[in-house]
Amino acid sequence: MSILEIKRKIGGVKNTKKITKAMQLVAASKMQQFQRKAQSTRSFSMDLIKSLYNQCPDQKSKYTTLKDTPNTLFVLYTSDKGLCGPLNTKLINTLFRSNKWNDLPPENQFLITIGKKATEYARTRKIEAVATFPLLPERLDSIDALDVIDVILDAYETKNISRVYFICPHYHNSFTNYPVVKQFLPFSKEMISSHLESKSEEEVANLKSAGVMSYYPQSPSLVLDHMYRQIVSALFMQAFMELKASEYSNRMIAMKNATDSADNMIKDLTRTYNKARQGAITQEIAELIGARAAME
Repeated sequence: MSILEIKRKIGGVKNTKKITKAMQLVAASKMQQFQRKAQSTRSFSMDLIKSLYNQCPDQKSKYTTLKDTPNTLFVLYTSDKGLCGPLNTKLINTLFRSNKWNDLPPENQFLITIGKKATEYARTRKIEAVATFPLLPERLDSIDALDVIDVILDAYETKNISRVYFICPHYHNSFTNYPVVKQFLPFSKEMISSHLESKSEEEVANLKSAGVMSYYPQSPSLVLDHMYRQIVSALFMQAFMELKASEYSNRMIAMKNATDSADNMIKDLTRTYNKARQGAITQEIAELIGARAAME
């Protein structure tokens, strides 16, 4: 490799480093935004679950009845973009390598994909999805989320679904997140407990001792159904915000690793450039000495 080629390659790597550094800073900024949103939506959904923790087994609703059918709906969350490390691969493998999916015959498997990567994977593997939601806006609000939630609840009722599972990342901190499979329907004390299993014993005790849920006595079933729909909406938004926080966390780490790799590559290329330049200078000096000797 000539000196000029090495110099051009160093310039190209430096330009790449600038891009990865900028993407790292953008990802860090957005990660902080979605981290706050994920924590607030998690607190809100826990407050709603707090009202049902003791009364869920006692209050009957179409969202608490376990149907006598193996039909199961899986809602798979992934990102729309790449460059976020192994996040999407882990989420996809968590579903399609799980016993909950593989133990079911194909006619009892129902899938809803959220995110472009999950949609593309299902299309490539020829897995028919009940619905797909690629390219959801990052600033998703509760009103826009109703379009997705209505599809999930409609499938739960019309397709005689017995259970609904969400496959999404659990955001722990900036460097730790992992995929989880959690049951979202039907509601039961065991299902609610699974969402509280990450809480400390003191926090769970506080939830158990919280005030009971109140509703209008003239139509308890109607109010209860709406309460469950609101909780599903809150849990959906929580999962979406944790997905985005995990996505940007993984992208920040991936871009940091890329920036560090670019630094190492620049150092290696600089050493190669210096050696090549030193060799060229030595060669020129040797040629001058040889030419002078020949002239004498």
